[in-house]
Amino acid sequence: MWSNLFVQQDEDGRMGVAGGGGLAGLGGVKGGRGGPRRQKMSDSQEGKIKLAFFLSIVGVTLAVLGVGTEFWAELAQSKYLMGNNTCQVAHYGLWKGCVKTLSLDDIDPQRNSCGPTELRGESNCTYFKFFTSGENAVIFKKTTNSLNLAAAILALLSLAMMAMGSICIIMSLSKGVQFFLKPASFCFVLSGVLVLVSILVFHQSVLGLLESNHSIPVTYELSWSMGCVGSAGGILILGGLCFLLLSLPCSPWQRCLPQQGGST
Repeated sequence: MWSNLFVQQDEDGRMGVAGGGGLAGLGGVKGGRGGPRRQKMSDSQEGKIKLAFFLSIVGVTLAVLGVGTEFWAELAQSKYLMGNNTCQVAHYGLWKGCVKTLSLDDIDPQRNSCGPTELRGESNCTYFKFFTSGENAVIFKKTTNSLNLAAAILALLSLAMMAMGSICIIMSLSKGVQFFLKPASFCFVLSGVLVLVSILVFHQSVLGLLESNHSIPVTYELSWSMGCVGSAGGILILGGLCFLLLSLPCSPWQRCLPQQGGST
């Protein structure tokens, strides 16, 4: 009788162990099916991304302000060219140009040319037609060239890359992952480069405008819209590089500098 009891207890113990192993195996199968969870970014990492995104948004705002305004270049005639009490000054950008008539009484006596454009006067603004009908604009009997159109196309491509980079950062913050940081870095750096290239192309278009006709002497200077665009290009490149550094698996300083006081 005692031998039968010991044998029954031994069989029950084996069955219990087998049952526990079965549950463990079932748990392992469930864990294998679910797979490892995607690692979320930390709060400090998310704060750094938001700070870099704020820097990029400042660049995007300056770029939109500069591209949307028509104060890229200012052209000024001589004060006494018209032979009366008025003179003309013009300012234009990527999309339209304005010719303003000023009174000589409002101009600084020490200034030889007409201007500046901030003075009050009668203004006549027209949109450029080479976007619709392909016709070049004429300002002070000087004709624009295709470089102005090329600068506008580069600016539009830059705005498109800014929008794509912003979408990548918003998705990265909403999902809590760093996967979209590298595409955002590429978009912002490329948008900054395109903005700077558009400035160079536009400057060449201004020089070509002045060379188109020498009958009317005109002086030119670059205005604040181009300054906004130039600042935006530098800020966007800096923001893109910040996103690239944040997308690395570990900080570059931790790779370059040895850890002191740490145990291996």
